Amino acid sequence: MQVYKFGGASIQNAEAIRNVGNILKKFQGDQLLIVISAIGHTTNKLVALTNAYLKLEPTATILLEELKQDHFQVLQELFPEQHPAIFDDLNNAFVEIEWLLEEEPGDTPEYIFDQIVSIGEVASSKIVAAYLNSIECLSTWVDARNYIKTDNNYKEANVDWVKTEAEVRKTLPAILNKGFVITQGFIGGTSENFTTTLGREGSDYSAAIFSACLGATSLTIWKDVPGVLNADPKWFERTEKIHELSYHDAIELTYYGATVIHPKTIKPLQNHNIPLFVKSFKNPEETGTKISGVAPPVSIPSFIFKVNQVLISIMPKDLSFIIEENLSQIFQTFHAYKVKVNTMHNSAVSFSVSADYEEEKIQKLIADLSINYHIKYNTGLELVTIRYYNEETIERVTLHKDILLELKSRHTCQLLMKNKPVMQ
Repeated sequence: MQVYKFGGASIQNAEAIRNVGNILKKFQGDQLLIVISAIGHTTNKLVALTNAYLKLEPTATILLEELKQDHFQVLQELFPEQHPAIFDDLNNAFVEIEWLLEEEPGDTPEYIFDQIVSIGEVASSKIVAAYLNSIECLSTWVDARNYIKTDNNYKEANVDWVKTEAEVRKTLPAILNKGFVITQGFIGGTSENFTTTLGREGSDYSAAIFSACLGATSLTIWKDVPGVLNADPKWFERTEKIHELSYHDAIELTYYGATVIHPKTIKPLQNHNIPLFVKSFKNPEETGTKISGVAPPVSIPSFIFKVNQVLISIMPKDLSFIIEENLSQIFQTFHAYKVKVNTMHNSAVSFSVSADYEEEKIQKLIADLSINYHIKYNTGLELVTIRYYNEETIERVTLHKDILLELKSRHTCQLLMKNKPVMQ
């Protein structure tokens, strides 16, 4: 029994969905659970719709109509002679948002976010299931919210593994015996049957949850790249594919910000010794990258870039030492504002961290910290993490840069930098 996950790029239009169908046709007769993300840039549009609704802006209804048109256009291309059941099914999915928009916001922004943004995965998975059945790939659509059980921490829900495993094992094995199972990534459900989400790009994590609970032989994530690359192609013209990775190296890369795999994906697989394959939906015959418990050492450096960073330096107002009590208070403040620390460094009288610069959130954090500390901060920075670095790789990324912070361990180097001023 295997689990496949297809992301938004792999189903971005009717042609892409047909390609997914061609890939899956080759596995007819296999036990296969397929996790589907939202189509293309749907999630970003749903986030914009949610923000407009919370601000009571009329653009919310305009965005909803655009999303409906996008999805129905895909349906019309896949089913030119129409397929009444799926057209009605898709319309019913979007009705849930329409009902919300009829009332003024009355719940927390996080709760509203999850109820709206989750519809992207529901809609896309219904389309894929209908298309597969139309090409005689027998498929059953199931609602992930009935299986992945979470707490009420909306936008970043925590999985209740005991309940989730019980629900998955109760009915899914029997459904898998009948054909493919199509479900959604990114979403779960609470004990009160409210929808939750698992964090942005959480569909990989969903696939790992299903894999662990079902005891899958493997998980394959289908991407628009040939596997795990040593750098993002948008930063480097020439990249290299890493053919094999250990769980440990994969966790390190995702922790530092590599976007090819969601950070939470690896641990459930490692706990059950389930190999993860990253393969290209453009070239499905290629081997891709294998991530498992047994892998040779990585022989090439990997580069991870994070832009729009802020460096925050925190100093006691009385110039006393930074001690454990200070650090505890500082970290509690970061936790309260849900600001993730990307790198950190402390000296006797200061503590410096870098984080993604989300302006509203960071400014509130700085205002709170300023009550007890002197704060200095720099914005517009980039953080480069090099895994298995050497001096040549450091020189490669620091050309024409001023380094504000440099941290090295045995295998990893992190550099927080800004562009050098242009000389007139």
